Amino acid sequence: MEAAAGGEDGEEPPREARVLGSELVETYTVYIIQVSVGSHQWTVKHRYSDFHDLHEKLVSEKKIDKNLLPPKKIIGKNSKSLVEKRQKELEVYLQTLLVKFPVTAPKVLSHFLHFDLYEINGITAALAEELFHKGEQLLMAGEVFTIRPLQLYAVTQQLLQGKPSCANGDAKTDLGHILDFTCRLKYLKVSGTGGPFGTSNIQEHLLPFDLSIFKSLHQIEISHCGGKLIKGLTSSKHALATMSVRFSAMSMKEILVPEASEFDQWEPEGETSSCPVTAVIPTWRTLTTLDMSHNSISQIDDSVKLIPKIEFLDLSHNGVSLVENLQHLYNLVHLDLSYNKLTSLEGVHTKLGNIKTLNLAGNQLERLCGLNKLYSLVNLDLSNNKIEQIDEVKNIGNLPCLEKVVLSSNPLSIIPDYRTKVLAQFGDRASEVCLDNTVTTEKELDTVEVLKAIQKAKEVKYKLSNSDKKISEDSRLTAASSKSNCSSLTVRPSSPSLPRPVSSSQEIICEETVLASSFLQSSGSTPTDHTVPQRCFEIPNSRCKNLAPASLLDSSKEYGSGRHTCSDHSEEEHCVVPDPCNTIILPFN
Repeated sequence: MEAAAGGEDGEEPPREARVLGSELVETYTVYIIQVSVGSHQWTVKHRYSDFHDLHEKLVSEKKIDKNLLPPKKIIGKNSKSLVEKRQKELEVYLQTLLVKFPVTAPKVLSHFLHFDLYEINGITAALAEELFHKGEQLLMAGEVFTIRPLQLYAVTQQLLQGKPSCANGDAKTDLGHILDFTCRLKYLKVSGTGGPFGTSNIQEHLLPFDLSIFKSLHQIEISHCGGKLIKGLTSSKHALATMSVRFSAMSMKEILVPEASEFDQWEPEGETSSCPVTAVIPTWRTLTTLDMSHNSISQIDDSVKLIPKIEFLDLSHNGVSLVENLQHLYNLVHLDLSYNKLTSLEGVHTKLGNIKTLNLAGNQLERLCGLNKLYSLVNLDLSNNKIEQIDEVKNIGNLPCLEKVVLSSNPLSIIPDYRTKVLAQFGDRASEVCLDNTVTTEKELDTVEVLKAIQKAKEVKYKLSNSDKKISEDSRLTAASSKSNCSSLTVRPSSPSLPRPVSSSQEIICEETVLASSFLQSSGSTPTDHTVPQRCFEIPNSRCKNLAPASLLDSSKEYGSGRHTCSDHSEEEHCVVPDPCNTIILPFN
């Protein structure tokens, strides 16, 4: 590519024009011309009448020999023999003209051979003339000016060669018109091509160019260029507010810190570092919008430290697999990471504290647990991911500012009643949320209310179930504790006539109230005249074998009440007086 710039030591590259063949179009013959300038070559097609018009103008303007061009033929002009002969004669004619004008071709010849599209001198001359006529009007209108990478390459090479700014003597083609325009231009678009340009073999993304001639840019858009070959972009740091670089970069660093490759350690201007640095890089102090979508970026590297004022960042259609380093962007409110390679959002809230719009469409996300603390989030696009469970929506259901959510083209979107089930996760805010760019209907809201009621019922049932389980567990532990205490305090019966109490899962312990016996003894009443009140106490799973003192048992026998038949035992079963620790004594009225 450098050969086309000007050859070695600033010499003009060799130029050549060859007529490769011809083709019949309707009733006339078109000749196919291959033009070469250094390593660049392209094809041009012309009929004989075009050659004739060119020759007439050159004879008139440049006084060339009027017999140089082969004469016209009226009869048999499309015959094969005539076409082949004329083809050779026209090639000689073109080569003669190129020799006659070795440096700068006349304007008419330049247009004929498309030098104004593909050759350095022709490109800059055509651009200078265009800006001579329209430049001031474009600047006044504040319009975006579109230029090709090949044009910038040509201007850059012209400046490097240091040739006179008006090589062909025409003031309209003076290079100064370009420089004056670029110094004042505010809005620039550099648009290349993904493949060869036009009919040439020129790959624009392989052409280096310098943007330092632009001194006042506020906005620049670059596409299909070589990111590492762009020079002078940082000269616009002081004024640039919006920048778009697409189909051009392998990393963020090669655009934001092109000089980083020259230093071992660098730090942004105004930031203190504990490590020794070899360079302090000025920040993009006015840049608020950066679009680096459709590149080959695999990492959000530390070059983002140089764009602290960024509010809108587009990194979609890249190969980013991890959200990192964005904690340096305190003003970031809009982030597009769609169509990357993200699989996890763990801890993303620590990087995106003030985000309002987040586009994560087209990634490989299955879970949303990292989004539950993005409290300022308003718009969220999660379409075309791998989310399967409705429960994952709970992670964004409590975000207080969320208004628009897109979950289409996920596995969960085919679940029956998908919309209402998703909206139900937002609780009382369901009516405020727009799902999949569709306004929520009243019918859907009614269904959501039913789902919410069902969910609340399930939650209440779950809580009661847990409560019952807890009470049961506490009872079991208390019973076990009581058993341990009772066993340690067991009193053996003093009379052999009292049998050991029967053990069962539920023992009915009949109690003769001791106070009643004492009262009867003191009053001298006949035992048969009074019935002593009795109480039965049911102690689940109790195996307490405590017996009353012998004196109390004897008093009970005197009144014939020492034996009592309980419903759960046979008549021969003896009643047992329980230990006071497990007995509730009810006083008589």
